[in-house]
Amino acid sequence: MNDCYNRSGRDEFDVAVIGAGSAGFSAAITAAELGVKVALIGHGTIGGTCVNVGCVPSKTLIRAAEAVHGGRAAARFPGLGGSVELSDWTQLAASKDDLVAELRQKKYIDLLPLYDGVRYIEDRARFAGGDLLVGGTPIKVGKVILAMGARAAVPPIPGLDSIPYLTSTSALALDRLPKSLLVIGGGVIGVELGQMFARLGVADTICCRSRLLPEMDPEVSAALQSYLEAEGVRVCAGVVYQRIDSAGEGIELTCETLSCDSGDHCDTVAAIKTISAEQVLIATGRRANSDGLGLEEHGIGVVEGGGVIVDDYLETTVPGVYAAGDVLGRDQFVYMAAYGAKLAARNAVQGNRHRYDNSAMPSVVFTDPQVASVGLTETAARAKGLEIKVSLLPLDAVPRALAARDTRGLIKLVADKATDRLLGGQIMAPEGADSIQTLVLAIRCGMTAADLGATIFPYLTTVEGLKLAAQTFDMDVARLSCCAG
Repeated sequence: MNDCYNRSGRDEFDVAVIGAGSAGFSAAITAAELGVKVALIGHGTIGGTCVNVGCVPSKTLIRAAEAVHGGRAAARFPGLGGSVELSDWTQLAASKDDLVAELRQKKYIDLLPLYDGVRYIEDRARFAGGDLLVGGTPIKVGKVILAMGARAAVPPIPGLDSIPYLTSTSALALDRLPKSLLVIGGGVIGVELGQMFARLGVADTICCRSRLLPEMDPEVSAALQSYLEAEGVRVCAGVVYQRIDSAGEGIELTCETLSCDSGDHCDTVAAIKTISAEQVLIATGRRANSDGLGLEEHGIGVVEGGGVIVDDYLETTVPGVYAAGDVLGRDQFVYMAAYGAKLAARNAVQGNRHRYDNSAMPSVVFTDPQVASVGLTETAARAKGLEIKVSLLPLDAVPRALAARDTRGLIKLVADKATDRLLGGQIMAPEGADSIQTLVLAIRCGMTAADLGATIFPYLTTVEGLKLAAQTFDMDVARLSCCAG
């Protein structure tokens, strides 16, 4: 890689960016465009999580699994039949690898020669004795931006360290599919990959400590569990992991199933069970890559779990050192990494002028149906003590879903009770990911539910459901004729 970067001929830089993933490239490019000299310091495969082991490989395989399911589900239309099967995992996986290599080349490696102000250095960086060392050698630098990303977190389950296990990275690189798979974790990674492997013919069990997608409202979790179970996925929610061991040619998890109330409180032991599978996938979140760099010794604050502490301008507890992206331990989406890195670079070069704002941050879970959200959930709003009102619209009230003969899902909106201003919402629908941005703009622009309900939407679209959900605050939309809203 060292042949690909622009060499300045001097080891003195205005800004050093540690990490060559999405956040690192965004910060380096932004700083270079502001006219300063940048050292972009990377270690390992260039491009970071998203293009190499995250968004790109997972979403292309998820789409392939959707095609398999779509063939089987076509029979919901009278007169249609047939099915689609996975015929060659090796070929499908190779196409995924080709896509990853192509995007890594085009969107990362090929960009480096385009920015004269950026020098790419492939080596380890760390702080020691007040200096920033690269490959053990101090470099002269003005400001520093930390963008080291994150990795799979591994929970402290007894026995786990003595068995082979998969993470999201290794699961996407399997050379063959197992006959059965235990997924530990019911968050975004667990439900996405769990459904994907099940659709490709793997017998799946998903285990989680509380419920699926615990950051969403309970209606969403319950609905998703029912849809996964309808596809043959076994879901064990509200469990305590006791131990995991090798068993025959696979693994065996011993766990306690807890009795849970309608919220997230689980306490009474209902049963003790064992779950067997050929392989186990650990999908219990991500841990920031903040260790091994001497951050705390340098005075940079780090929270439990590894997230780097920053203020509203993304400056750490050490003046002149900024951080952005997954290394913060929150908002771990590639678009938030790019957004935050741009702000960090501008603040590092121009002074602290730009505040980080995630109040209208969209999130998407690429299950089927997709789960997209923005702003406050009902649970979060009530926890804040806000006086709110809630609208809940099942997807069978949306004409698009009826025409597609697929009414899996719901739309939920949260608004301030006194002002009618929209505070948040969740869309669960086969095309929910492409509809959430309308709600993002509505919340960002301070729209009320009445404003959204009075807006013109195209008929027979999923996003029209937002209009109907907004109208549901004050009326029964079942009493409306088509397009009469």
